Amino acid sequence: MMLELIAKAPGGGATDDTVTLPYALRQRSRQRVTLDGGAAAALVLPPGTRVDDGDRLVTADGFTVRVCAALEAVSVARTGDPLRLARACYHLGNRHVALQVGNGWVRYLADHVLDEMVCGLGLLVTQESARFEPERGAYAGQAHAHHHHGDDAPAHAHGDHDHPEGHRH
Repeated sequence: MMLELIAKAPGGGATDDTVTLPYALRQRSRQRVTLDGGAAAALVLPPGTRVDDGDRLVTADGFTVRVCAALEAVSVARTGDPLRLARACYHLGNRHVALQVGNGWVRYLADHVLDEMVCGLGLLVTQESARFEPERGAYAGQAHAHHHHGDDAPAHAHGDHDHPEGHRH
C-alpha cells in the first residue's frame, strides 16, 4: 500500500524518512514520489500547497517525512554594487523568474538567455549546483509570513495586482 502524505506537520521532531525534490516538484500538491528510503508515496496535500526544504509531511497514521531540496543547475549572479543587484532583480522579476536573493547575489534556475541579460547589466554569472529556495512571495499567506531560509531577502510573488507596465495577473 502506498503512503499518502496528507498534511504539513509542525516543525521539529523526528522523521521516519525523507524525500528529495527539485523546486518544480515542490510546487505540486498532488503527485507520486519515491522517498529517499525507497518507499513509494503520494503527496495528497490541499490544492495550492507548496513544500519547502525542511518542511515535514505526515500521513493519517503519523508517519512523518522531511522534505529536502534537491541540488539543481542554477545561475548565480554576483555584484558588490547594490544598485546593479536591484536592477538585475527588477529585470528578472519583470520576466516572472523565480529568484533566491542573498547578500550581493541572486540565484535562478540556469538559463543562458537570462545569464546574458544579467551579464549585460554588469553582474558576474556562474553556473552552480545548489538547492534552489526562491522567495515565497509577499502575498503567500499568513501561514508562511515568518518562514525564512538562511539569509534570503523578503519575498515577492504575483497575485492580482497592477504592474507599472499596465498588465495584470
